[in-house]
Amino acid sequence: MNILFFLTPKSEVAYIFENETLRQTVEKMEHRKFSCIPILSLDGRYTGTISEGDLLWGMKRMNITDMKQAENIPIMAIPRRATYKPVHANSKMEDLLDRAINQNYVPVVDDQGFFIGIITRKEIIKYCYKEMKKNAEQKES
Repeated sequence: MNILFFLTPKSEVAYIFENETLRQTVEKMEHRKFSCIPILSLDGRYTGTISEGDLLWGMKRMNITDMKQAENIPIMAIPRRATYKPVHANSKMEDLLDRAINQNYVPVVDDQGFFIGIITRKEIIKYCYKEMKKNAEQKES
């Protein structure tokens, strides 16, 4: 199965660039109600993901008490706890499932490492449920 069938394209995904600030990241995540967001290099390559927890612990470590201070903190100065590993566009469903076990979404990159979108865990679970249901119905008949 072609994993691109499940892809939410980059044009529909919220992301930040590595030169953005802590405040910009917090505001984008708050606006979209996301718990984590991909980080891209200025040329569009996937560089990682930052989560609400990363932001919280980073702000605590840096003793940031208001959003005015966050305007001067580059997002790349915030340590990231987890590594959201991407899959390549030509990966197999097994690779996707392996990543989705520990990640809310799976970033997808092309052969040069450029970010092309994400596949959410929800879409993967929906697919697996549909396949299980189809197999159960085949066994009954």
